[in-house]
Amino acid sequence: MNEAAGNARKIDRQPAHATCPVSRAGDGTWQVRGYAQARAVLRSTGTLQAGLGIETVEKLPARVRRPVLYRDGPEHREHRRQTARYFTPRRVDEHYRDLMIRITGEQLAPLRAAGTAQLSELSFGMAIEVASAVIGLTDSRPGIRRRLEAFFPERFGTPGLTSPHGVYWLLRQNANWLRIYLADVRPAIRAHRREPRDDLISHLIAEGCSDAEILGECLTFAAAGMVTTREFICVAAWHLFTDGPLLDHYRAGNEQQRLAILHEILRLEPVVARLSRRTTTALELAGADGPVTISAGELIDIFLDDANTDPQAVGSRPLSVCPGRTLDEDPGTTALSLLSFGDGPHRCPGAAIAILESDIFLSRLFALKGIRMTTPPRVTFKDEIGGYEIRDLTVATDPS
Repeated sequence: MNEAAGNARKIDRQPAHATCPVSRAGDGTWQVRGYAQARAVLRSTGTLQAGLGIETVEKLPARVRRPVLYRDGPEHREHRRQTARYFTPRRVDEHYRDLMIRITGEQLAPLRAAGTAQLSELSFGMAIEVASAVIGLTDSRPGIRRRLEAFFPERFGTPGLTSPHGVYWLLRQNANWLRIYLADVRPAIRAHRREPRDDLISHLIAEGCSDAEILGECLTFAAAGMVTTREFICVAAWHLFTDGPLLDHYRAGNEQQRLAILHEILRLEPVVARLSRRTTTALELAGADGPVTISAGELIDIFLDDANTDPQAVGSRPLSVCPGRTLDEDPGTTALSLLSFGDGPHRCPGAAIAILESDIFLSRLFALKGIRMTTPPRVTFKDEIGGYEIRDLTVATDPS
């Protein structure tokens, strides 16, 4: 698909990035843009999670267990092993497919009734309901969407105590934490203590986690399972609305073929395009002119949007949408979304959930009579994670 286009990307992350697979920035940070090199860093046992607000988490009292996103080593691996059963493709299909179909119908109902809607609102409703079911946030008071919108605003300020602006954001975020705890997490914990269920919150309770620790895990999974899925559904729809042959292929395909299209769009448009790691031992990577050794204690920024379009990995036309493309280094391996869900110990556990719910939602959206995009989206960026947010993409249908 889209073979004629030189660059099919909708998200223009400026300025243009360098092409060197491994380089060092002026501030001393290492920058990795090659696919093989990025994968090696993410899979290395000689690195620790960095970025993603870890500096704030490190200030928590030592007795408070960090959310799984911010842990490494044996404890992290054991937690991932124990919770892996909630995210297997089989469980996703057996436990969540019918739920996703029902939620899609509920989210598309206002569009059918009014004839027009904001896609970001529909997709966020979908992502909230699905992730809440997986986590166990099913006893919330009304208004969870409003509380999450406040907790994950389009533009963040910097909390602190040295300026009125910093104090405002510190108080705001603390108030948002409290609202979500009181209205969403505490009711869920109480319900799960009375009647344990087969979900993440019950698992955390069984592990002896405190309410504060469960709150931290819930918000981590909310960011990963709600916010990012919302943006991917929007960017995938944008591609399909503006590429007739691709949309025809998507509509005519079976589920496996549709999922291949979505994986390829995600390869091209990773929702989180920058990950960071700090080395604990020396790490050797293949540079443009030979091996490069990164010493222990160094900070590495990994640019997933560049790694995912590395011609040495994905071959010709790396910026085109070509479902089913294979890796050049391993012709028998389908590229899928490459590193868009991360890799190694911290690879996103909810990848199967995100892709399936996106397809269930989009396949039914594009089955609506006369579905069309009436207003192109507005794109903003979160530079600290190389992420994007898509707003004001308005869709419309013909009267039923």
